[in-house]
Amino acid sequence: MKQLMLGNKAVARGLYEAGVLFASSYPGTPSTEITEELALYDDVYCEWAPNEKVAMEAAFGASLAGRRAFCAMKHVGLNVAADPLYTMSYTGVNAGMVIAVADDAGMHSSQNEQDSRHHAIASKVPMLEPSDSAEALAYAKLAFDISEQFDTPVLLKMCTRVAHSQSVVETGERQVPVRAYEKDIPKYVMMPGNAKRRHPFVEERTKKLIAYAEESGINRVEKGGSKMGIITSSTSYQYVKEVFGDSVSILKIGMAYPLPEKLIRDFAAGVEKLVVVEELDPIMENHVRALGLEVSGKDLLPICGEFSQNLIAKALGGEVHSGRSLDESLPMRPPVMCPGCPHRGLFFTLKKLNATVLGDIGCYTLGAVAPLSTIELTLCMGASVSSLHGFNKALGKESETKTVCVIGDSTFMHSGMTGLANIAYNGSNSTVIILDNSITGMTGHQQNPTTGYNIKGDPAGKIDLEALCRSMGFARVSVVDPYNLAECEDVIRKEMAADEPSVIISRRPCALLKYVKRKPSLRVNPEKCKTCKSCMRIGCPAISIKDGKARVDETLCVGCGVCTQLCKFDAFENTGKEA
Repeated sequence: MKQLMLGNKAVARGLYEAGVLFASSYPGTPSTEITEELALYDDVYCEWAPNEKVAMEAAFGASLAGRRAFCAMKHVGLNVAADPLYTMSYTGVNAGMVIAVADDAGMHSSQNEQDSRHHAIASKVPMLEPSDSAEALAYAKLAFDISEQFDTPVLLKMCTRVAHSQSVVETGERQVPVRAYEKDIPKYVMMPGNAKRRHPFVEERTKKLIAYAEESGINRVEKGGSKMGIITSSTSYQYVKEVFGDSVSILKIGMAYPLPEKLIRDFAAGVEKLVVVEELDPIMENHVRALGLEVSGKDLLPICGEFSQNLIAKALGGEVHSGRSLDESLPMRPPVMCPGCPHRGLFFTLKKLNATVLGDIGCYTLGAVAPLSTIELTLCMGASVSSLHGFNKALGKESETKTVCVIGDSTFMHSGMTGLANIAYNGSNSTVIILDNSITGMTGHQQNPTTGYNIKGDPAGKIDLEALCRSMGFARVSVVDPYNLAECEDVIRKEMAADEPSVIISRRPCALLKYVKRKPSLRVNPEKCKTCKSCMRIGCPAISIKDGKARVDETLCVGCGVCTQLCKFDAFENTGKEA
């Protein structure tokens, strides 16, 4: 059956057809929808794990038990899971295991641009790289065959454009191969004596995978003109085809690691000029150059950001094949927290107190954006807590009474607990604020261990944040409502002034959650409004100044009431209407 599918949905379909029985992931754009779509198949066990390392280790356990297993993450998540990945390369697998990693060239929703092919090379784990939804489905299935044939985990590299674009796929039937578990201490117990014997296996496996890359057809030559030959992969392949059509020869790479050698030499021999078109780092280009071939790549194309048809046409002298020039100069929409966002009142209070705020990864990172401009650091998941400890240890009393960190509930579960343990154990006088909005917000409302529901929305184990923090050695644990500015200010002042570490839990569900009942929207009485613009200081997109007076967009307002606490003239009134 043929149908249009998003790349991520196609991966999920491929996993299903390949007989996956276990999937554990941590949500991260642009990978999230793979596991969400897979969870719609009732005969596949799916879960959200607290972080990517746990997800990969859980999937490995299922593979060890003889069931085909899967985990997914975004590029920075693979950093978190690198520890098990590099050793799994030595142990190999029992049933097939596939790891999807989605890169985010252009940083649409990420703190860095990272080329995950480096992890494949360093861990010596094969990596497949689809260029459209059809290949996403096919490669997901193929990855399991490679995994079991070569006794290795396999990386499936997606990117934002392939993950979130649609193309035609043809679905097939599901088959579920299983294997028995057999005790094998020399293979799976990676103490030094065993690991030394497994390393030569990895090197020999790489040689066999190179031969596979040469002969299997996953890397294919599309013959066209002989003047220029382009080696490319993933979404760059689509751009090259759009620009040049059949006027150039193309070596389309489907296996990003290990790369072929003879195939590349033979391809290069048939063209006058050889060019590598790849986003981010010159990995294929360096490989080609190491073969002793003359090649162009990053001398013509940028090492930063996403590619496009226009960019490739301009750099390589072609034209967009459709004859159209794709105008990329779209108006910018500055990022902003949603109307009614529970983080807004908390950040307003921190700004009022002139606090130094170390931030973390989540939608609350928008607290760094004007007019709040509160967050002064965002590094990686969990770093706010650990950095706060180091910051306060370095500066002592001069920072302890005016510095806090903020971290979301899901991010705290991911990697904030170890930083909190460090504060308790090594004794910095630090104030940690957990922004508990009852969901994993930035990636689209996924459950986490604090919400009480699993990936399917069924009741699940629920971690009590207050009890957890107290059990970790914190005597001072407070809960505040971020809609209540006076309460927030009072508690934050007290905890920053306290001579011991403390945790503040700012608890209010995300305003976009379906079960959150909105209050009637507000409006401004123009006769009472004095145009003092105090209400504009919170940066709510529902509030603007029009004709010299504050104005509320009643279609956006959720009636949170934060603005009413800023207006000294009682200009905000209840409309009685829900947004």
